[in-house]
Amino acid sequence: MSRSYCINCQYPQSACICHAVKPTTAVTEVIIMQHPSEVEHAKNTVKLLKLALPQTQIYVGETAEDFAELQGYLAAQTRPVFIVYPNDHSKAASEVEADNKAIIVLIDGTWRKAYRMLQLNPWLLNYPSLHLECDDESQYVIRKAKRSDSLSTLEAAAYTLASLEPSADIAPIFAVFNAMVHHKLSAMPAAVRQRYHSDKLKG
Repeated sequence: MSRSYCINCQYPQSACICHAVKPTTAVTEVIIMQHPSEVEHAKNTVKLLKLALPQTQIYVGETAEDFAELQGYLAAQTRPVFIVYPNDHSKAASEVEADNKAIIVLIDGTWRKAYRMLQLNPWLLNYPSLHLECDDESQYVIRKAKRSDSLSTLEAAAYTLASLEPSADIAPIFAVFNAMVHHKLSAMPAAVRQRYHSDKLKG
């Protein structure tokens, strides 16, 4: 028997998070370059980000050809564009003068896939890169990450928004995120749930 899905949040009825969805807005434009493998991933956070911040634009692909439309769109902009990706030349988001008219681009995928997407899209080097300096660890305890400083795409987007646009209300973004994480954890057997928490503490 097929699962019944909520027509609003697109999650299974048993995992509906509509009670936590209170859409917010931001002047900063958020664009996601999403690896195809993330689209249907049960734990992907871009879907949550879109629920909380409906203006979020999502482009799915891997190669430069896949993102031709996005390239044209960004090239035509007069607003500053930043790629949120840590590298040797990236600048801390907190050090950038708040500019409510900025555009931020995030790559959604595992570290390995995101790095490959960066290599396949050298045009991204035309824009300055930003990285985050977060005191808080990721709350994305339900998905494994090889790096201890890993943040989900939703968390990275929210924290970058908070740095560039201090007046933006990011609480609704974390509300839907926390609702999804809580549901996933509560649906796990106690032993499995404890293992996730233990692994997080070790990290």
